Amino acid sequence: MANKPLILLIEDELAIRRFLRLALSSDSFRLEEAETGRKALLMAAQEKPDLVILDLGLPDMDGQDLLRQFREWLQVPIIVLSARDQEKQKIDALDGGADDYLTKPFSTGELLARIRVALRNANRISSGADSSTFEQGDLKIDFASRRVFACETEVHLTPLEYKILTLLARQSGRVLTHSFLLKEIWGHHNIQETHYLRVHMANLRRKIERDSAQPKHILTEQGIGYRLASE
Repeated sequence: MANKPLILLIEDELAIRRFLRLALSSDSFRLEEAETGRKALLMAAQEKPDLVILDLGLPDMDGQDLLRQFREWLQVPIIVLSARDQEKQKIDALDGGADDYLTKPFSTGELLARIRVALRNANRISSGADSSTFEQGDLKIDFASRRVFACETEVHLTPLEYKILTLLARQSGRVLTHSFLLKEIWGHHNIQETHYLRVHMANLRRKIERDSAQPKHILTEQGIGYRLASE
């Protein structure tokens, strides 16, 4: 039991806690539950979870505030669950430190897949595993030589395209918001210029995707940002 990843579920709705308790317990995870933000802070400090699932609509504090408090000292992946489906709220959560965001209602299969990706990335970072290459399907990036291959053929990227791709690959599976990518690539003064990003993403997809109209590697989170598929 001790070797199973520990998940802290922060959710005030009993029916959802029961649903997730069954789903997560049957999929080789240990689970601790908190129905308020204050209890969650205490449990996170005591139990040291491997991953947090956070509902934004808590009875004693706003989930965005709790997320910010967690990110002051907690480094584990945080997946936000919420009935709030407005793009700004998703962007605020992701920019505030969430690793992923699922809108209710959601499927168990999708949540479990997102959990596996988040834990795998966290384990790779904490173990100091070799990160000189990235491979996903027919895409391979050799960071040491700055070479990119798609379908075993070398792809020639511009310096800007390579920077975008490596940003996505270093945090594969995680949604990177438009504002984050723009700030990292062009600086603070251009965080509203999303058309810059659309043009370069389109060019990048044409080079690395089998079908740029139906991308399998660079996925769009509509109105929010992009993620690089990791499984």
